[in-house]
Amino acid sequence: MGLGGCIILIAVGAILAFATDWEMEGVNLDLVGIILMIVGLIGVTTFSSIARRRRVVVPPSTPVVGEEGHHHRHRDGYSDGYGV
Repeated sequence: MGLGGCIILIAVGAILAFATDWEMEGVNLDLVGIILMIVGLIGVTTFSSIARRRRVVVPPSTPVVGEEGHHHRHRDGYSDGYGV
């Protein structure tokens, strides 16, 4: 059941619980509406927690240069052009 189905359950439950005055023998429509609203809320929270876990972290597109890419030279003052 998706997020839309959960919202529909909440809406139908609210309508049954608060907006109707129907009387059915052996069925308490107020209780059925409250149960539908609770099930809808549980579905929304479950759906949102699952959707949060599905997010994929994309690695950066530029490669990260590690320490092994750097070469350290010994600077003696002559090989870098300053002592010439």
